[in-house]
This record gives sequence, C-alpha cells and structure tokens, in this order.
Amino acid sequence: MTMLRDRFEERAEDFAWCERVIKRGSNSFYRAFSQMPDKKRQSVFAIYAFCRFADDCVDREASRALLDDLAVEFERFCAGDAPDKPLWRALEVVFETFDMDERPFFDMLEGQRRDLDFRQPQTMEELEDYAYYVAGSVGLMLLPLLRAESASDASLRASAVALGVGMQLTNILRDVGEDWDAGRVYLPVSVLEQAACPLERLAERRPDATFVRAWELVARRSEELYLPMQDDVLLLDDDSRLPTLSSLFLYRGILGRVRSEGYSCLERRATVSKEQAARLMQEASALLAVKSAAASCGVSKSAFEREECPRALAQEGR
Repeated sequence: MTMLRDRFEERAEDFAWCERVIKRGSNSFYRAFSQMPDKKRQSVFAIYAFCRFADDCVDREASRALLDDLAVEFERFCAGDAPDKPLWRALEVVFETFDMDERPFFDMLEGQRRDLDFRQPQTMEELEDYAYYVAGSVGLMLLPLLRAESASDASLRASAVALGVGMQLTNILRDVGEDWDAGRVYLPVSVLEQAACPLERLAERRPDATFVRAWELVARRSEELYLPMQDDVLLLDDDSRLPTLSSLFLYRGILGRVRSEGYSCLERRATVSKEQAARLMQEASALLAVKSAAASCGVSKSAFEREECPRALAQEGR
C-alpha cells in the first residue's frame, strides 16, 4: 500500500462529493464504513459512488447509452486517461494507494447490462449469478482496502463475494413491492413454485403463507451467505473488521425488520431505525471482541460456529 496522505488532501473536494453520494444512497453502508480510518473510509465512498452511478444508469434512467458512456470512461481511466470528474479523480487516488483489481468494476457494469435486459430468474443459481455481478463484485472491489496489509487468498475472496451476494438478496427481499411496481420479479420461478406462490399474490400485496414461504427460502440463503465473512472477519486488517462486521449485521437486520413488520415488503420498504442500527452495531462489536479474545487464547472455531463463544471461554477458564 502506497502512503499518499497528501493526495487524499489534494482531492478532498472530490472525496467529499463521493461521501454525499453514499449518504444519499445507503444509510447502512455509510454507518458501517464511517468507522474506518480516513483514507480507507474515503476510498470506500469513492468505490460506492462508482457503483451508485452504474446502478442509477439502469434504475433511474434506464439508459444503455449512459451505462455505455460510464464503461467507456472507466476504460479510459484504466488506460491512464482519467476523465476530469470528481468520481474519477477520487478513484485515481484509490487505485494509486491500494492494490486494486479492475475486473470487479467491469463485472459490475456487466451486471447492470443484465438488469437492462431483465428477465425473471428461473432458479436460485441464476439469481445468485446475477447477484454476483451487481453486488458480489463489490465485495471484491473493497477487499484490497479491507485487507491492505497482505494479499487475500481464494477463501477470503469467496467470503467477500458471498457477503456481497447475501446483501443483494437482502435488498431484493426488502424491495419486492417496489420491484413489482417497476415490472421486475427477482424471486426465482423455482422458488415461487416450491412455495406454491402465484405471481398474482405479489400484485394483490397480500403476504399470505405462500408468499412468506417463498420469501423465507431466499432469506435463509441470504443468511447462509453472511456466515463465511462472519467466520473470516479476523483475516481482515484490524481497522476493517468492525466496519465490515457492522455492515453485515445492519443488512441482516433488514431481514429482521421485514419479519417484525409482518412481511409488509409488498407495500413498503423496511428500514432499520437509528436506534436499531446502534444496537446492531453494538452486537457486531461484542461478537468481534469475543472472536478476538477467543483467537488469542485458542478457543476452537467450532465454538463460534455454534455461537457458543462466551460459554466456551468460560468453560475453558480463558
């Protein structure tokens, strides 16, 4: 990692622009990653701004031309001819500072192209493939920041992808009603069939037992995908562990909100309140403290997997 604090100061206005983008776009992401040191925090905001811009080309503008323009600008950026705009000026510093990989950025653009040519996924495998391109790719974009002190191995990369895919499934479950209004159904055909939930149920805005079954099939998969990074969080840099775990807890908390509101996601988007967010972040901090203490004294990983860390520590007198 190159030490270029002066470059971050030089581009302070550009990074401030990126911060305004993330504040408007994602409270959960902003809350979690605001805990990082300045340079990493600003870099996360710049990466998010790229992703937000790509997403808006599709969700707000439905414009292939805008998405193609963004792709051309990124190709120029990669060739060393960065356009003179806040996004690219900020990302230029990020790429100078961290060992960034261009491929996930291209994958993100491919995911947005798939959204322009949207069709309902047939299977969970199709849904997760799509989710990799629009969100698992973000995990790989961020990984050079989260583990800047040494290279990431294949297992940690897989955990980063799984976290991004899990978050995207959570977004889909939160936005079922909004997506229906936009003419999109992300719940796979096979899931709806397994739950005996006809498409008409979504139009009726009635979360009956069949809809709940379908929703929960995807929710359980989302929750499974959060576990690899929860297990691997200690492999990240010290200053990246709590922000990453906090983001995981905040997104997983969205699923809890939908459940507590009676699966009303067909009518409105569930949100995590400031009070709930504070509690979830405290829970993330507590888990991280237990994991760190256990790692320092040799408590087995299986204790974590059973969520018995405090008891394991007490039993072993650690």
